Amino acid sequence: MRLFIAHFSLRDKLKKVRITPSWFHLGLFLVIMGPGIITGAVDNDIGGIATYSSAGASYGYKLLWVVALAIIPLAVIQEMNARMGAVTGKGLAALIRENFGLKITFYALIALLLANFANIIAEFAGIAAGAEIFGISKFIAVPVASALLIFFILKNSSHKVEKILLIFCLFYISYVLTGFLAHPDWHSALDGTLMPSIDLRDVGLVTMVVTVIGTTIAPWMQFYQQSTVAEKKILIKEYRYEVWDTYAGAFITEFVAFFIVLATAATLYKNGVVIETAADAAKALIPLAGRFAGSLFAFGLVSAGFMAAMVLPISTAFSISEGLGWSAGLNKKFSEAKQFYIMLIALIVISASVILLPNLNLIKIMLFSQTINGMLLPVILILMLIIINRESVMGRHVNTKTQNVITIITTAGVIVLTVSLILFTFLGK
Repeated sequence: MRLFIAHFSLRDKLKKVRITPSWFHLGLFLVIMGPGIITGAVDNDIGGIATYSSAGASYGYKLLWVVALAIIPLAVIQEMNARMGAVTGKGLAALIRENFGLKITFYALIALLLANFANIIAEFAGIAAGAEIFGISKFIAVPVASALLIFFILKNSSHKVEKILLIFCLFYISYVLTGFLAHPDWHSALDGTLMPSIDLRDVGLVTMVVTVIGTTIAPWMQFYQQSTVAEKKILIKEYRYEVWDTYAGAFITEFVAFFIVLATAATLYKNGVVIETAADAAKALIPLAGRFAGSLFAFGLVSAGFMAAMVLPISTAFSISEGLGWSAGLNKKFSEAKQFYIMLIALIVISASVILLPNLNLIKIMLFSQTINGMLLPVILILMLIIINRESVMGRHVNTKTQNVITIITTAGVIVLTVSLILFTFLGK
């Protein structure tokens, strides 16, 4: 555990110590790691868990190939994002403002705020649902969680918050254990992973493919990882260690997603159980895979919600503050970044309060956030592509042809899939 969260305050001291090259590189990696791994872990938030659970419950092992394939564009796009942060020392919102002006930045940030606000509400809903499985009322769990979040954020620097988040990353092991406890059909799982298949006449299946891909790459990820790379002051000469961190994060995202699909396919799909939310999956797992498996799934739900409910407000407040030219960052005092901290606290308090309202339709909120995400992501990817290929911004660290091709294909695919999802959802076609 100590090795996992070890961070060295002065990198130059580490470089002066006479140690073997392998330990030297490991030490630098431990200094650098965080932005990529945390971003990858939080990508499996409440919305992601619900999506992967629904995919497994509805289609069994058939969509495991989608989860496995998504790691390629995810890794490429997040690496681009981190590279911009290391080269420029700035977050994505600042680069968009400098390269495209305040008007485009403003509209992009408004869309990001709406999507992230809906996502944060969903995170608190996951905390509430998971807590109620353990017999804790949401009227206790949600206020306590929001108070803890505000306490952790206000009392700690970005480095300490990063350590807390890295510890929370370990809790995702609960989904891996749940996958094994569900006793899946490994032969069918291997076929579903290595042999892609999709029936385009099955509207539900196509919609689920769209949703799985859309859940994997989200706009907030681009803003959050780049801002943390910039705030951590990771230099380009140290960047290869951040590449390891980024690729590790992409692997964690899909590895956890794989086992969520695996667990629900082996139990819920096998028994014909239909679910709409991640909480439904946790409850349904108890009689089918045992109380321990169901409890592990619920525990993962609470920890994932808590982690995302910390990251998303930070990311949103930082991006909007930076885009509008305000001072931002957890390393600054409240008096030095008032707008940043007020917005951050407001996002937590308002989102938590919404969950306590009666007759809340969480499904509509989640659909709204996913729709905004799908509409915003292609715009963000196009802006990123333009910026990262400008030598005036990136110098010799512009994209390679391969990186451009993968990103262009991904962007075009997201556009087509998002339009398809909107048609399937709202027109019933």
